[in-house]
Amino acid sequence: MPSLKDIRDRIRSVSNTAKITSAMQLIAASRMQRAQQMVRNGRPYADQMREVLSHLVMRLEAEEETLDPLLLRRPNNRELLVLVTPDRGLAGALVGNILRLAAREYTEVGVPIDTVGIGRKGERFAARTGQNLVASFSVGDRPSLADTLDISSFVIDRYRSGEVDTVKLVYAQFVNTSVQRPVNVQLLPIETPAESDDGPVMYLDYIYEPSPAEVLANIAPRYVETQVYHTILEAQASEHSARMIAMQNATDNANELIEELTLDLNKARQESITGELLDIVGGVAGVQG
Repeated sequence: MPSLKDIRDRIRSVSNTAKITSAMQLIAASRMQRAQQMVRNGRPYADQMREVLSHLVMRLEAEEETLDPLLLRRPNNRELLVLVTPDRGLAGALVGNILRLAAREYTEVGVPIDTVGIGRKGERFAARTGQNLVASFSVGDRPSLADTLDISSFVIDRYRSGEVDTVKLVYAQFVNTSVQRPVNVQLLPIETPAESDDGPVMYLDYIYEPSPAEVLANIAPRYVETQVYHTILEAQASEHSARMIAMQNATDNANELIEELTLDLNKARQESITGELLDIVGGVAGVQG
């Protein structure tokens, strides 16, 4: 059995770890609340942009006009994968789940893939697995739309120039504090709800000025910018939520271990005291004998 000193040292070490994980839990919780609120505030705008885009596409298709290049499909000979991951670990299984989904895309798509890394974990994964990392970006904890415009411009330029034929986003979609779902969604060519959802979208005969085609040409890039920005918000909310849960579990496990070690310490002390009493009783009996 370990000595009293060894048990005390281990209790002290686990206690220090519990203090660290508890502090990290509080930090993640404060960031999580802000990130979750930003996601909730941004979802209605993103959904409305998607709805307006769908109406424009249906209008132009009904009038047999040419769609914007960002909506036209072409043979997929090369793909661009935007991999959004955290910069740091200690977020439970979140990073591993995202990277497994990206690895499946690399092996199953069957065409050359270029990678854009957003977050150091994704960049290191791409370098470690020998992927073609064409660009990397870093985003702060409180991103605005302006902070993500460089990413959107890079993606749109490569798609318009014909360097890639498909652009996909791999990130963690925020569901709730306990659930973060890794997803792989197509960004370009743009898929409207009429194409991607189960039910048809109701056609509304809006009056567009100056014309539906010109409105679509302006709104399509804005839609891509909005989707990229909202993806970053979803990824950050997922990261902070996963890290808070992971640190809470780590703190709980450390406290349970401290209780077990304290029990072992008390048992060891009791055995030590009992042994000393037996020695005293034996010595007294020997003197009296």
